[in-house]
Amino acid sequence: MCIGFPGKIISIDKDNYAVIDISGTRREVCLDIVDEPAGVGDYVISHAGYAIHKIDVATAKEKLKFLQELIDNEIY
Repeated sequence: MCIGFPGKIISIDKDNYAVIDISGTRREVCLDIVDEPAGVGDYVISHAGYAIHKIDVATAKEKLKFLQELIDNEIY
């Protein structure tokens, strides 16, 4: 099973790598395989160093809230 995390794009460099913020943690991901164009301020699902899917803000916040509930309740 794989888990993808939603992150907000903070910046994008000339090589198509983005810095994303996932609940205060920043990661670098490659945008080469994301399913549709994404820009600064957009949310993407990331896995293994790649952005794989662009999602809307409401969905991203819902997923981040769910992940926080798992952490708060130690369900992992």
